[in-house]
Amino acid sequence: MNNHFTVTIHDDNGVKQFSVHRLVKKALFYALGFILTLVVIAVGTIYYLQESVEKVEVKRHGIELAYQEVERKNSDLKESMQSVNDSLDLKKKELGELSDSLAEIETLIGLKPMAESSIAERVIATKIGSQHRAVLMQLIPNGSPIEYHGITSKYGYRMHPTLHKREFHRGTDMRAKMKTPVYAPADGIVEWSGMHKKSGYGRLVILEHSYGFKTYYGHLKKTVVKSGQFVKKGQLIAYTGNSGMSNGPHLHYEIRFIHRNLNPYWFIKWTQQNYDEIFKKEKKVPWQSLIMATAHLMLVKPTQTQQSLPLAQKSKVK
Repeated sequence: MNNHFTVTIHDDNGVKQFSVHRLVKKALFYALGFILTLVVIAVGTIYYLQESVEKVEVKRHGIELAYQEVERKNSDLKESMQSVNDSLDLKKKELGELSDSLAEIETLIGLKPMAESSIAERVIATKIGSQHRAVLMQLIPNGSPIEYHGITSKYGYRMHPTLHKREFHRGTDMRAKMKTPVYAPADGIVEWSGMHKKSGYGRLVILEHSYGFKTYYGHLKKTVVKSGQFVKKGQLIAYTGNSGMSNGPHLHYEIRFIHRNLNPYWFIKWTQQNYDEIFKKEKKVPWQSLIMATAHLMLVKPTQTQQSLPLAQKSKVK
């Protein structure tokens, strides 16, 4: 058996022959096959890696797009959050201003500010308080019955201007020109309207109000209401004059509670602006009991009057 083979090489120098053992031939064949296999594997690997790289690149591009979308949404969210924060800051500021304004209203209407309560609870309490005040301001005499120009003679002991002796002045003499309009300071019914010679009040109007209050208007020039007539707060009832025991035109104004004379000064001053002051100044009226008795009442449309405005514009009663 021949284990050799001959390799012939022709070149410029002639012909050369080499004898190669068959084992070497097989080794070379296998080596060539191995190399070809490695080449095929390398090419396949390169193709696979290239394809994988392309897939990774596609994924990377997709991730970049997703990241950009997340960044955009994050930016929009930041803008939205900033807008919400700005809105919340504005609402906090508005609530702070509302709370301050509400505290002023609470103070104005005599409620103690409820710092621990919610705004809604405080608003409800304020609404109830203001409704109740409107009831009292409608039914109980308050404000000036005439355009206010001062007081000529106060409530209390004085020297009588015509009798020239010291006596108790049951009312307040209010400065007024002849024929100054006189208005009802609260809802009521006319108990008396006309001349009242025995008292010295001259032409007199007496209004009976709710819960035991009465008001007297003396030395009038003319009355425009009749006995038994119902009147509303702010309604014209008479004109000032100089009738009866008087030394000049003015209005004699009295307020009584269950036949007890009260100082009209505090009622003339009584407005929404100093609502709770009268409770401290006038001790003859059981205010707490009155407030409890009227707490359930409600007015559909309280009367808005103008005659007390000149007084409300003054800081003090002269």
